[in-house]
Amino acid sequence: MSDDYYYNQSGYPPATPQPDAPPSYHGTQSGFGGYSQQSSYDSEGRRPFGYHHGYGEPLMEQEDNDQFFLSVAPSAQKQKVDYKLSDCRGRKRALLIGINYFNTPNELNGCINDVHNIKNFIMELYGFKEEDMVILTDDQSEPQFIPTRANIISAMQWLVNDAQENDSFFFHYSGHGGFVEDTSGDEADGMDETIYPVDHDKYEGTSGQIIDDELHDILVKPLPAGCRLTALFDSCHSATVLDLPFTYSTKGTVKDQNLFKDAGKGLLEAGLAYAASGDRGAALSSIMELGQQLFKIRNVEDMNREELSSPADVIMFSGCKDDQTSADATEAGKATGAMSYALTSTLRENPRQSYKELLNSVRDILREKYSQRPQLSSSHPLDVDLEFVC
Repeated sequence: MSDDYYYNQSGYPPATPQPDAPPSYHGTQSGFGGYSQQSSYDSEGRRPFGYHHGYGEPLMEQEDNDQFFLSVAPSAQKQKVDYKLSDCRGRKRALLIGINYFNTPNELNGCINDVHNIKNFIMELYGFKEEDMVILTDDQSEPQFIPTRANIISAMQWLVNDAQENDSFFFHYSGHGGFVEDTSGDEADGMDETIYPVDHDKYEGTSGQIIDDELHDILVKPLPAGCRLTALFDSCHSATVLDLPFTYSTKGTVKDQNLFKDAGKGLLEAGLAYAASGDRGAALSSIMELGQQLFKIRNVEDMNREELSSPADVIMFSGCKDDQTSADATEAGKATGAMSYALTSTLRENPRQSYKELLNSVRDILREKYSQRPQLSSSHPLDVDLEFVC
């Protein structure tokens, strides 16, 4: 198939001339974050391990209640977002992180396999080169390639350093995810989503985790207009882990918070309380409190779309909703993250999928065995009928 087939579709900018040879990042890596060219990374020779548990138990998925979401077309948003799509024909870099947390109570099995799978996937389908990748896994012997908090932050800074229009960067994280109390006021649910470096327990309290605000500041804010970052988070509680302000339903519409569902539940509770006690004042007080909560959620969403939108072209697929876990699974006889497996499998089978088709394909694969619902989000209003590129 032609290298240009997915770049020449209507909606993407005209392709920029491809350089005779892709620029080398070896000097950049050496001078930024201490990275020299990484020895060839392969799954062979790693310490063996077997699948024995998951952190998202395989379950039948419930129906996706998209009808409970307020859906609005991107053109209907109050804030106009200035952005530019990337043609993904510039420089390519990738940062791939897989953490199995060996010899800990929360050991995982498939995260390092995910890195190997994703590395081959983006090389074979999208033209990334191994010399332009940094791989952090907790089975390596060189200290700078262990996924500690400091190394992850340094590697993220390397990834986006000197970003330019039409560059294409790929970020993959497979490991534990969590949440902590939000202190900045940008979370409607009051919680920041996090990832867990391998040394997170060496820090006081939750400070060893990397929160979504920090991930956004490092990976998204430095990017110029027309620079693509494709992020794949195969971790628990990951729907908003990059703080991207636009999240899409399987129908391709922008999802707001569950306002209708929350309102209906609150009104029902107020009605039942009134029926039981006859206390009209208490019922009205409950309704007023509900209205204040919904108003706060709407204000947070409006603020985030204004403050967290980006002129860059940032797309994220995440393994689950913020209140769900992502499965550490076994597929095709091999330990793997369910999300990483589903996304690479469906794109290998059919590389020419739109963003909406890809979201639905991944959900269809996982629906058979897992309760998690993968999410698609972006830094700008997204035409979900465009073909996925990176």
